[in-house]
Amino acid sequence: MSTPLLEVTDLHKFFPIKRGLLSRTVGHVKAVNGVSFTLGRGETLGLVGESGCGKTTVGRSILRLIEPTSGSVKFEGKEVTTMGTGELRTLRREMQIIFQDPYSSLNPRITVGGMLAEIIRFHNLRQGEKAVQQRVRELLEIVGLRPEYAQRYPHEFSGGQRQRIGIARALSVEPKFIVCDEPVSALDVSIQSQVINLLRDLQKEFGLTYLFIAHDLSVVEHISDRVAVMYLGEMVEVSTAQELYRNPKHPYTEALLSAVPIPDPRRRSSRIILRGDVPSPANLPNGCFFHPRCPKAFAPCPTVHPKLGDDGTGHITRCLLYPESVPADARTSMAAA
Repeated sequence: MSTPLLEVTDLHKFFPIKRGLLSRTVGHVKAVNGVSFTLGRGETLGLVGESGCGKTTVGRSILRLIEPTSGSVKFEGKEVTTMGTGELRTLRREMQIIFQDPYSSLNPRITVGGMLAEIIRFHNLRQGEKAVQQRVRELLEIVGLRPEYAQRYPHEFSGGQRQRIGIARALSVEPKFIVCDEPVSALDVSIQSQVINLLRDLQKEFGLTYLFIAHDLSVVEHISDRVAVMYLGEMVEVSTAQELYRNPKHPYTEALLSAVPIPDPRRRSSRIILRGDVPSPANLPNGCFFHPRCPKAFAPCPTVHPKLGDDGTGHITRCLLYPESVPADARTSMAAA
């Protein structure tokens, strides 16, 4: 098998909680707690879960927009977490991000053309001003905007157009990997489908690799090759998109899928209502993190923390209902029980 484009191993990101006059650290918010996955070239991994589960923190830690607490991130075999400033600046051309909010992610004082031209000049991607301006026009056309829009300011565009500009900005440095941080969550449903189709077309044309972050499972289904479900900073299920939607194994995934709207209400299965609220990532539950809300929790769940287990088909689940997820040191006690 070819080497994965991206390898993330045991990634952690803890934010300190400081209190008192001396700002002493009294605890940590465990936003990302041991996340591992790989991404092949040209693949899309959908990363889903409730707000606050750590999805965006994973994406930004990979790009080192925030510094990870521990773990390994390898891009084309090179360790990203130990790179110096110069190496990281070079890497920015290969790894980009599309932000969630198309309104606040663009500088309101610079024209769209000026913003794109500045990036092209900084990375020395074109020689001469004529070539720079030609590239700006090309980028706007690639994302479905008219070349003359280069003279406009961000406030003169709709939300969908602004997100297209954000995509053009990411493409301007000709990257290999893009973190799509909920790129359609702030858009109308009709515009969402247009942006999703644009991202798919660009992936085919330029051979892009996506980490597609979202909380809407119905959106992720149409663009992802594989889907990873997160809960309280850790992955609880990973599978191909087709298998995950056809045969969800983790109770949390089942609950998320039961909430997805479908056109024909007669086909709706019973809605799964989770009890209670999401626990604080600063005070994680013992055992399985999901057990306080899980409708299928049983005796070992409050004390045994499950591992990610593969059933042999590549469908990975973190749940004690499946033997492959039971840690070795807990198998004897669970069998006796």
